[in-house]
Amino acid sequence: MVEVAKRMSTIAPYLFADIERKIDEAKAAGVDIISLGIGDPDLPTPASIIDELARTAYDAHNHQYPSSQGMPAFREAVARFYQRRFGAEINAKSEICTLIGSKEGIANIHYCFVDSGDLVLVPDPAYPVYATATRLAGGECYYLPLKAANGFLPDLEAIPAAVADKAKLLWLNYPNNPTGAVCDLAFLRKAVDFARAHDILLCFDSAYSEMTYDGYIAPSVMQIEGAKDVAIEFGSCSKPFNMTGWRIGFAVGNPVAVQTLAKYKSNVDSGAFQAVQYAAIAGLEQPEPIVAASRAKYAARRDILVGGLRDMGWQLEYPRATFYVWAPVPRGFSSASFAEFLLDKAGVIVTPGNGYGAEGEGYFRATLTVEERRMAEAMQRIKQALGKVEF
Repeated sequence: MVEVAKRMSTIAPYLFADIERKIDEAKAAGVDIISLGIGDPDLPTPASIIDELARTAYDAHNHQYPSSQGMPAFREAVARFYQRRFGAEINAKSEICTLIGSKEGIANIHYCFVDSGDLVLVPDPAYPVYATATRLAGGECYYLPLKAANGFLPDLEAIPAAVADKAKLLWLNYPNNPTGAVCDLAFLRKAVDFARAHDILLCFDSAYSEMTYDGYIAPSVMQIEGAKDVAIEFGSCSKPFNMTGWRIGFAVGNPVAVQTLAKYKSNVDSGAFQAVQYAAIAGLEQPEPIVAASRAKYAARRDILVGGLRDMGWQLEYPRATFYVWAPVPRGFSSASFAEFLLDKAGVIVTPGNGYGAEGEGYFRATLTVEERRMAEAMQRIKQALGKVEF
């Protein structure tokens, strides 16, 4: 019998793989499913990006192995984007690495800096990859609870000094998945100071920096003076340009971290298809028209979703970023039982909050990745199934 590596016993099946299975089963049973479960934009990739892919895909030079660190042209486009968007100077040669989607870099950075038994500071709730990759690399998670009372920001001062001194990485993600919470430059300044004081690599997941509303502008940790001494930031083309299936992203910041990640990647992958890199450049060079159109769509859907829940009794603020709504489950439900109830009684998929960590129990996450008519229908179905709710 084939013996599976022990490390695989430390991780559960990926949360969204289970959600996809439930969707397939319900559809096979003839249920008309409205999925608010997976954060995958339903909006099409813009034509200008597709056209650039088509043009460069015919260039035979792009059919060969790409650089594992990424084309200089792509890294230079990322550097220009950071200068225009954040006023941050990033060296394209030494401080940027192209990624096959930011998820890949987020996972692989652990193999670069985490040895067996090392501690990683992981928010809870959080994107599951931070904890999973920590365990796969042999590390141990020290969880930082994200509480509504603190705006879903971790209390860095509450971390015991002995823990902070032992930690190798600190994960932060704002705008935040799953809570939709945001942070400001003052918080990022504290995080950089904390990382410097304890010799920690600050890993900042910035995948949703462009998905913002109501005048809020998300910051980059690279705006903080001295951040490149202690921080690496992970960016993605998936969310701003509706390119989730294209798998293209980037890491920027501390040159040792970036070059170590590039070295690791050179041994485990063969880089991102150059035509996809050229396509992403088309987005990075003129992002605002693309992003503005998406923001308007998501804001309209957010208003329908949050407005519908508020009509039923939820007391929710309208999130200022991401395309997620994080909400408490009604009285009498757990996160899992509420998600099951909505699937069974309303044909609506949401993600149970405990899938993002123990602190997510008592919440669910709903996405804005269905068009307005279906979003309104989802709210009507939930209202018919639940009526007025109590908390």
